[in-house]
This record gives sequence, structure tokens and C-alpha cells, in this order.
Amino acid sequence: MAHVRTYNPRVRVGNWKEDVTLEEETLKNFILQKDRGQLTVQKEGDLRQNILKPVSLSVSQDGFLHFGDTVMLVNSGGGEHEQRGSCVLSIIADSSCITSQSDSNSVPHLLGPLQVGGAHSMTPCVRNAFIITSVDRTSDGEVLRYDQSFALRTTAGFAGELFLASDHKTFLKCAKKSRLQELSLVDEFDFLCWWKVIYFDPQERLENEGYPVQVNSKVLISHCKTNQCLAALGNHILW
Repeated sequence: MAHVRTYNPRVRVGNWKEDVTLEEETLKNFILQKDRGQLTVQKEGDLRQNILKPVSLSVSQDGFLHFGDTVMLVNSGGGEHEQRGSCVLSIIADSSCITSQSDSNSVPHLLGPLQVGGAHSMTPCVRNAFIITSVDRTSDGEVLRYDQSFALRTTAGFAGELFLASDHKTFLKCAKKSRLQELSLVDEFDFLCWWKVIYFDPQERLENEGYPVQVNSKVLISHCKTNQCLAALGNHILW
């Protein structure tokens, strides 16, 4: 009988007291969620506003990559068997991945684990910016070298400083589309977050081992545990 008015609006029928109380509680709950920013439309707006916020990439003075640099991982596309544009490694998130103000006293940020994928948007922003992080206490500012282990983490603030991680694929754990090993962003740092840069040309790979990595150069990024390289498949690129 809720919200059903059989007679004149001034006539009270059925459980009218319970209906009025329920409407009042529903309105109070709506106002409370609105004040806390917990409405779905508010979360979606905050996500879009924060994850697309511009980020300044690091500018190299000597032409090499350094620990602590903010970079983008770009797949140039093309190839012998497919013609596609460039894409960049980006965060995939929705409103359910954001902490609410009631959950913590800190500023709302993304929670892991999160999925990542390739996106065509090449504008540097929170969604696609990563920081080169040391795994062996190498200080920031030191040059990154080929075959040297490092980690990739998202920026501070809304991105939550999550680490890029991967592991061997199993029957129950693998990428949903490609069915290859899964790639994700996690809160805890461990050996699954270790990566290394490999020289692109296999004929000169051994000679360049230990040399500094140049910026804007074509390289392979290999996972230390699984020995698999990052890849963006042409039929699994996002917007």
C-alpha cells in the first residue's frame, strides 16, 4: 500500500504513519549521502574530474631516465601485420574504486586492485602518469639503466600511489579479454611489482646491458618474475 492513494489525498488509509516515516527517512538518507558526497552521480563526477586532471611529466636534462621521474608508457602501434594508432597505459576505474569520506579521514583516492589497459588519449593526466620507483634503495635522481630492476607506481593524491604488478596466469586468474597474464595496480609492494627495461634490438641487447636508458626511446619492459613484456593488443584498446 506504500505510496498508493485510494481516496482523497486528505484521507489516511492503511499504514499511513509508516509510509510517512519511510518517506522522511528516505529523504534524510538522501540528504546525508549528498552531504558526504556518496551519491553515485557525485562519485562519477569526482572520478572524471580527478582522474583526468593534467600532470606534468618530467623533463630530462641529460637525455636519460632517472628514478623519481614521472613518465607515460606509450605503445607506438603499427607493425607488419596490423595498422593501429598509438596507445598509452592507463588506469581503468569506476566510482566503486574510490574511498568515501566516511571510510577514512584522508582525501578520497583510488583503492587497489585496479585494472589497467591501453587508451588512445595521449594527454598526460592522473590516469596515465607513472613514477619510476626504486626497489633497491636507489636514490631519486639516479640514472635508470638497462636490466636494472625498478617499480612503477601511480602519482600521489587521487591515484593512491598504487604499484603496477603482474603474475603467472592460471585458469582462474588471467586477463578477461586476451586471456594472457593479468596486469593490475595493487596497494602492497612486493616482488610482483618488479620490472626492468630491456634494449629493443636483440642484436645489441647484450652490449647495452647496464647503460643508461634514453628518454623517448623504443624499449621493452619486462616483468622480473614471469619474464613477460608489457604489451597492448590492437583489439583490446580502450577509448
